Amino acid sequence: MEAAIVMQAKSLYLASPAERVRLIRKRIPASHLKELADSMHILQGRLLSILNLPSASVRRKSRQGAMLTTEQAERVVGLECLIGQVAVMVEESGDTIGFDAAQWVGEWLTQPVPALGGATPADFVETMTGQKLLSGFLGFGVQW
Repeated sequence: MEAAIVMQAKSLYLASPAERVRLIRKRIPASHLKELADSMHILQGRLLSILNLPSASVRRKSRQGAMLTTEQAERVVGLECLIGQVAVMVEESGDTIGFDAAQWVGEWLTQPVPALGGATPADFVETMTGQKLLSGFLGFGVQW
């Protein structure tokens, strides 16, 4: 399951903004969050908290086979783009043996970062602006 999530995340990261918007508008099944949490090696409740998604509502939608709202889907796509960015960066380095981008991001989100004033990356994931900030840090190799 981890490999499928990382492959999807890489596709999202490499997709054009217009393609991402189409996916967000199409929306994402609420059940996808369980798969994403599992691939990141974090509890689903923790993932929902990080993304500032209402736990009861998401769990109900998941049981009913319903979709996330457009706003919720955008947050999920943004997080998956961060996973995809990490996967692509590591692939470009040529040393991917034993590396799991989803798990790495799951761990990284919980580590305090001096460049963020001691806050954790998880504190920034719930907004698109925060996700862009984190993407920039990853892309420019900001000292953590």
